[in-house]
Amino acid sequence: MSLPSSWHADWSKLSALVLGLGKSGFSVVDTLTELGCKAVAVGAQAEPQLIELTEVIGAKFIPSEAPAVIDDLGFRPDFAVVSPGFAPDHPLVVELRARGIELCTDIDLAWRLRDKVISNQRWLGVTGTNGKTTTVELTTHMLQTAGVRAVACGNIGNPILDAVRDPIGFQVLVVELSSFQLHYTGEISLEAAVFLNFADDHLDWHGSELAYYRAKSKIYQGTSKAVIFNEQDGRTLAAAEQAEVLEGCRGIGFSLFTPQPSSIGYVEDILVDRAMLAERSERALEITTEAEIAKIGPLSDHLRANVAAATALARVAGVAPAAIAAAISSFKLPPHRNQWVAKIADVDYVNDSKATNAHAANGSLSSYQSIVWIVGGLFKGTDPGELISKHLPRLRAAVLIGSETQQLSQRFAQLAPELPLSVITGEDVMNAAVMKASALAQPGDTVLLAPAAASMDQFQNYQDRGEQFAAAVERLRR
Repeated sequence: MSLPSSWHADWSKLSALVLGLGKSGFSVVDTLTELGCKAVAVGAQAEPQLIELTEVIGAKFIPSEAPAVIDDLGFRPDFAVVSPGFAPDHPLVVELRARGIELCTDIDLAWRLRDKVISNQRWLGVTGTNGKTTTVELTTHMLQTAGVRAVACGNIGNPILDAVRDPIGFQVLVVELSSFQLHYTGEISLEAAVFLNFADDHLDWHGSELAYYRAKSKIYQGTSKAVIFNEQDGRTLAAAEQAEVLEGCRGIGFSLFTPQPSSIGYVEDILVDRAMLAERSERALEITTEAEIAKIGPLSDHLRANVAAATALARVAGVAPAAIAAAISSFKLPPHRNQWVAKIADVDYVNDSKATNAHAANGSLSSYQSIVWIVGGLFKGTDPGELISKHLPRLRAAVLIGSETQQLSQRFAQLAPELPLSVITGEDVMNAAVMKASALAQPGDTVLLAPAAASMDQFQNYQDRGEQFAAAVERLRR
């Protein structure tokens, strides 16, 4: 069936199955209930307060994700809203497809309902293996500095349906889109979309590198004004070239080096725009300096790329260079992203728990000269060997955590047999890891938590992992 395309349409005769009752899942149930649509959420488990809230608003939660749960609903759902916790080969997803029930995401639903408060809401989208959250938050800050009612939402942790329904009436949504969301997402039309970078990740969920890449590439489909690609990453350019976009949509690059016309990049230590000006073949607009960018955090290629990408998005959205410069000067990195925690006995402690894959960890590892590296977790089918080899010259020692320490130890033994290595097991893992790293570190070193892996084997999430690291560092002061 075809779902309505407006908040103001009649949804009351429809029924929906919602897969997953996390923060975003509840926002879906809450939205559908407000629309008058019958909604039932399912999942292996959910937080008690979300179950209670679901019942309070007149919906229902069934603690099951078996395919047979479809027959326990008491109705045949017209559509199902799928959360990223359900991979394409999940038995319930497979059964829904077999029964011909339409699948969508909260992104699809929000796109249809975006006219609730204002009629001309604009969407900017960001995906990539690494750097999404920083780019989304910096772009949002640029828009807000320019006086635009903008909000960061999507995979960043702020459910997009909450943003769409907010009575403030956001003019621009800056949407972080994961490969999981993009896999299931149907037809949306972003004003501008950026694909930051591509490297192996989430192969366990997608099944192959090609499937992961195809999911990421979907961000460009239907874009109206600009597809923004990374000039240092040919896979993002290939995706932009192959995308079916709306007539008049431009290709804009961002670069770590001197930009070509229709690109944003760096001339020596100055960030410049050669994309959003009529005379781009002859001149460039100066935006800011690397000295100002360094106020955000350690000046790495990763940070420089994120700033250039955010600048490209903001410029497409109409933000003036002066507002972008002011936003860069006042922006602070969110917690757990290459975040300096403390200096103790002339050793720096840095929390990059958000580095949940090798590509992300590469950015923070590149920022320091002598490192005691806390690494490990769930590698999601990827091999950290290339990362180890690349940064071996700057490693003082490594402290291994996570459920895959045996495999990780073997990779270090193969690639870095002389490197001091410590494997942490048992309870209170992070405290023990920080204590061991502190013992291995020498004055001038950086103890860096950049796990290059997901956290759910030993922690609730990457935030919990980073908070435990910061707490363990604080205990060293005592």
